[in-house]
Amino acid sequence: MKFEESNVLQQLPKQFFAGLVKKVNAKVATGADVINLGQGNPDQPTPDFIVRSMQEQTAIPANHKYSQFRGDPELKRAAANFYQREYGVTLDPDKEIAILGGSKIGLVELPFALMNPGDTMLLPDPGYPDYLSGVSLAQVKLELVTLREQDDFLPDYRTIKPEVVDAAKLMYLNYPNNPSGAVATPEFYQQTVNFAKTNHIGVVQDFAYGAIGFDGRKPVSFLQTPGAKEVGIEMNTFSKSYNMAGWRIGFAAGNADMIEAINLIQDHLFVSVFPAIQKAAITALNSDQQSVHELVALYEKRRNQFFKAARAIGWEPYPSGGSFYAWMPVPEGYTSESFADLLLDQAAVAVAPGNGFGKGGEGFVRVGLLIDEPRFTEACQRIAKLHLFD
Repeated sequence: MKFEESNVLQQLPKQFFAGLVKKVNAKVATGADVINLGQGNPDQPTPDFIVRSMQEQTAIPANHKYSQFRGDPELKRAAANFYQREYGVTLDPDKEIAILGGSKIGLVELPFALMNPGDTMLLPDPGYPDYLSGVSLAQVKLELVTLREQDDFLPDYRTIKPEVVDAAKLMYLNYPNNPSGAVATPEFYQQTVNFAKTNHIGVVQDFAYGAIGFDGRKPVSFLQTPGAKEVGIEMNTFSKSYNMAGWRIGFAAGNADMIEAINLIQDHLFVSVFPAIQKAAITALNSDQQSVHELVALYEKRRNQFFKAARAIGWEPYPSGGSFYAWMPVPEGYTSESFADLLLDQAAVAVAPGNGFGKGGEGFVRVGLLIDEPRFTEACQRIAKLHLFD
């Protein structure tokens, strides 16, 4: 017997990163020494104290039973305390925190939880490609909001057509931004709250890179904005802050109605997360955050090294203020994809073409700051030999 995929699955967007990995692997198979700047997977290990906590918790028989459906109450309290300590934001752990098996789950499932087929949502362009998965699965309409360099890759709400604003029910943001590294300001978030309230649009701020800010500037939480909890939530993950990408643990915080919708859909889809992982996440949140500070310092050092090496060959970066990415312009005469293909073919340097993040990413490539500093210099020296920036 042969079973065909459903129409919904057939309409899912192609996995952009899978195609990128395939190209890189094909180049590696030729024996080339590929410098991979295209990845977004943290390269550092999970801090030892978190690993030890996980090891201890795994040995406790009670943690081998089913998790509580809506997450460990202690983890919710730790998340609420974290927000109070780090951002001065007060949250009710029972009503304003939802535990996630990684923030991607929350981002993809939320359209199911809050929207009906045919409703309209707004997504940033360029933006994280997997946002589109939720659009397809929930069968909702999509309107893209172009992020422009002249606006520091922040949406200008005045450019959205009135009929689109009227139809929109949900809007996603992501700062510090993937792929550009742009950061949001308190003023921008206040504009967002005002826009959302006026037009009855829910806001979802993807704070995956929330810990990673440069030049002495800590990224601002959306929930620090007066009125933010009335209109939206913030998605948090342990993947980037604590190098726990493979652990699949995160949480959403903010508006109680949106949190309840997440909890309700997860009641039917999951039985939460392995309890030992949740206990280790508590250890991470309750720590002094020294490991996070050290990680941010490492990424800033790498950013500075890459910027120096790129500028030395005439390649001027967008001045990213957060995340672990550099957003680099494509030289004249190339598209994002043709430039990325050229670098891989001729210099054995892999970058992520900007158009993979949406039409708004055309003209850029994304560089991941996820290799040792000397390799950044080597990558730029290889690129220099192509005489693209002379």
